[in-house]
Amino acid sequence: MNTKRKPNEPSGFAKKFRGDEDEEDFGQPDFDAEMAALEAEEAGVDGGAAVPIGQGPEAENTCARWSRPQPREYRPDEDRLVFQQIDIDHYVGKPLPGMPGAQIEPVPVMRMFGITEEGNSVCAHVHGFAPYLYVAAPRGFKKCHLSEFRKALDKSVMNDMRSNRENVQEAVLDVELVDRQSILGYNGEEKSTFIKVTMALPRLLAAGKRLLEKEQMMPTMDFQDCRVYESNIDFDIRFMVDTGVVGCSWIELPAGTWRRRQKGKTPAPETRCQIEVDVAYNNFIAHEPEGEWSKVAPFRILSFDIECAGRKGIFPEPQHDPVIQIANMVIRQGDQEPFLRNVFTLNTCAPIVGSQVLSYKTEQELLDKWASFVRELDPDILTGYNINNFDIPYLLNRASHLKVKNFEYLGRITNIRSVVKETVIQSKQMGKRENKYVNFEGRVPFDLLFVLLRDYKLRSYTLNAVSYHFLQEQKEDVHHSIITDLQNENEQTRRRLAMYCLKDAYLPVRLLNKLMCVVNYMEMARVTGVPLSCLLTRGQQIKVMSQLLRKSKACGYLIPSYHGSGSDEQYEGATVIEPKRGYYADPISTLDFASLYPSIMMAHNLC
Repeated sequence: MNTKRKPNEPSGFAKKFRGDEDEEDFGQPDFDAEMAALEAEEAGVDGGAAVPIGQGPEAENTCARWSRPQPREYRPDEDRLVFQQIDIDHYVGKPLPGMPGAQIEPVPVMRMFGITEEGNSVCAHVHGFAPYLYVAAPRGFKKCHLSEFRKALDKSVMNDMRSNRENVQEAVLDVELVDRQSILGYNGEEKSTFIKVTMALPRLLAAGKRLLEKEQMMPTMDFQDCRVYESNIDFDIRFMVDTGVVGCSWIELPAGTWRRRQKGKTPAPETRCQIEVDVAYNNFIAHEPEGEWSKVAPFRILSFDIECAGRKGIFPEPQHDPVIQIANMVIRQGDQEPFLRNVFTLNTCAPIVGSQVLSYKTEQELLDKWASFVRELDPDILTGYNINNFDIPYLLNRASHLKVKNFEYLGRITNIRSVVKETVIQSKQMGKRENKYVNFEGRVPFDLLFVLLRDYKLRSYTLNAVSYHFLQEQKEDVHHSIITDLQNENEQTRRRLAMYCLKDAYLPVRLLNKLMCVVNYMEMARVTGVPLSCLLTRGQQIKVMSQLLRKSKACGYLIPSYHGSGSDEQYEGATVIEPKRGYYADPISTLDFASLYPSIMMAHNLC
């Protein structure tokens, strides 16, 4: 919507953005005609009217294209299950009989969300993987000392806990001696002895590291000078490295290695995914993204935009200003055009060719039906323009203000609410950024504005300017000052507003395809070995660390735990010629390289 605050948007921003004075005027395409063309094209492909099914936002409006296709009948003992994972996280749960790992709760359980080649959603609970760290063994430490060391460290960690909300009964699960080399320094081919310490929960690693460095674990052994290794690795990254999983890779569960969760049985399904299974961490196959396994599943991408009826001269506030329209465009990864287009409106709206119009009498009903639509659609990726800092927080706060029941359950976990959190990201590449973050377990928020800020240097980052720069298209001509007036008049003016809202949801889809954002980020996740969501919410260090861990693990090296500390060390930069001061009547040109070394590498094809 036009009232969203975007970076670099000056006051009085002209609707007709021009990049340069002498650029060709491409004109404004007719969005009505574009939508009608899409409708005509689909009529030929889909065979006409939609087939009503199930219970959606409204029974008479729910169509087959909203829900995912029904999965085939899987027999775990005979069939394999193959899916492309898009998100990985973990939670603290109970041990499952027959699975490896600790049999006393609590235990960490990994969770992989993904999509099959047929478009069915999958959630795999992966059991048996536990967090661990390494510590250099002191001189004279032998295998016979392991039991005493484990008991001493376990006692120290348990006593160090300020709260034991998970009811941990045993902090240190196992200790063993291993031969490795430190990646720091050069010691030839000589290996050293390290103690591998397996902990009950990921959060206990920090306490274990601190206690190993500061306390005397055994009276007969000196641990004071023994360095701790790999204690600050993200648990999700550790799991991916050890099991060979990379971002957006294909996962195969061989026949006879997995169990399917069903309603009425234990353990019961916990997600909205169509297929929910349990598997041991050492029983699945992570395929390298090469050849046949470099393909991409038909992920569902939901692009949406909201409109608010704001007060004159005041930026919309969820405590006062209603949400009057929500436009949605849904596309499958790999397709060129959305297969689903609709707009939820407050009060009546004239029909729009090529789009489904869903009108509601109250704002509470509109928000409730939209949340039900998202849950039934089950998108894998949520996108739009500045949705992380405006649309999503506004919807959640507005629904909370109106006390809309169950609106905040927008993720794939049935009992976890989506909550707005303030985050500060410090990155040497992007600097310090303050953003809002909303959890959507199993779904990936992919804000197009964040992608453009990270990857492109533009004069302006408004949706209007960006669309003109890349697509030679612009938004519909509706100024934010008349949005409330259009809403209050009649169904034809609300139709004009709906067209504006639909265009704002459609342009991010066009930009995603034009710039190949999703494909590029998926390939980056595969190359660096991190989850897709980390590429937009984290900096460069996690990508470097993931690759270092994989290589060092293969070569038998260990990475020392990082000790963050400020530094005043300065690095010598390029030579700057002292300018000749004075008044110059003629213009003075300045020359500079943008990314000097990468430019030279690309120009001369150096590697």
